[in-house]
Amino acid sequence: MISNWLAAALGRRKIHYGWVMVGVTFLTALIAAGTVGAPGVFIVPLQQEFGWSTAEISSALSIRFILFGLMAPFAAALMNRYGLRNVTLAAQLIVVSGLLASLAMTQVWQLVLLWGVVIGIGTGMTALVLGATIATRWFVAQRGLVIGIMTASVATGQLVFLPLLASLTERFGWRIALSLVCVALGASAFLVLLVVRDRPSDVGLRPFGDKGTEPLPAPAPSNAPIMAAALGTLRDASKSPVFWILFATFFICGASTNGLVQVHLIPMCLDFGIPQVQAASLLAAMGIFDFFGTIISGWLSDRYDNRWLLFWYYGLRGLSLIFLPFTDFSFYGLSLFAMFYGLDWIATVPPTVRLTAQRFGAERANLVFGWIFAGHQLGAGAAAFGAGLSRTVYASYLPAFFIAGVLCLIAASIALAIKRPAPKAVVAAA
Repeated sequence: MISNWLAAALGRRKIHYGWVMVGVTFLTALIAAGTVGAPGVFIVPLQQEFGWSTAEISSALSIRFILFGLMAPFAAALMNRYGLRNVTLAAQLIVVSGLLASLAMTQVWQLVLLWGVVIGIGTGMTALVLGATIATRWFVAQRGLVIGIMTASVATGQLVFLPLLASLTERFGWRIALSLVCVALGASAFLVLLVVRDRPSDVGLRPFGDKGTEPLPAPAPSNAPIMAAALGTLRDASKSPVFWILFATFFICGASTNGLVQVHLIPMCLDFGIPQVQAASLLAAMGIFDFFGTIISGWLSDRYDNRWLLFWYYGLRGLSLIFLPFTDFSFYGLSLFAMFYGLDWIATVPPTVRLTAQRFGAERANLVFGWIFAGHQLGAGAAAFGAGLSRTVYASYLPAFFIAGVLCLIAASIALAIKRPAPKAVVAAA
């Protein structure tokens, strides 16, 4: 198989195959980010073509965000049972089917079914859980950096896709732009089929940074029902206060990023007379800053107290959201917002994943993080609908941005409530 040949060839050059897994996952997540972020470009064209209100379109996006998150723990259980490659390929097939069917939609219920339910389930089958699974299975050393790199793919997806999709939509219509996303998903699926493997032992390796000499045997396959594995993990994790703190902070993370800025920043800029392509470029600029901010966050999370990292990330994000209405939406004001907000858009992920792995163990980390990520997407869904409702009722998105900023300041304070883990010597003595 090509993966065994490639692993051997890279091994002769002292390159671990885990980095190939990181590269393919980065590309897969990058295209998924373009899929998730695309509706922010399409809101206004859909309104103009079909006469749907912002609240109606936002309801479909809200359902998608919620399913995107609720699928995460079940996706982790599916990966543990059926393998990373099989689950990833199935997810991409579902998403492409939903997108292709949506090219012919004419009714709002079709939007809710396809962009809400179908794409929500498909994208939720991979999401951040895929990256967390690869980081915990394939890496012992530099795990935080790996999580940072793969999480940064979301920013890169915005950088690559959103300005391009906005330009295509403006020139040729939203259907042409959506077709490009389908082609990219197909190319990604072919690459996954060729090179993705479940564990280092599949190519005769140990995890990167593991100093052993023989490949680790794969654990016994999980034959537990998917529902039982996912819900059993929730039952056990919910007994820990750490789980609920991470769940709450990640709820606020979703409410202040994906559900709010990713969906509604472009329509809000249009309200202030900023053209759609320019607004998409603003998101792309945030993506540039977030790309570096998230990788740096992964590097920092390997070296410093992750609780304090979360404190600073949420605090700075909250201040930037509260500052936004005072920029007067000028070029310099928006540039300053894009820099501060972009630097920690998804910087919260590496310390959150590391805290999860530390407290719940590497083998269960993807399942527990799946539930924490479900909280993230519940927050995103609430913000996607709430901001759309604010625009419909009050003719302004600004109340939603103020609320999100205050919530981030609350998240910063409760992150410090996580207790330090007991020193290893104390645990051993106990």
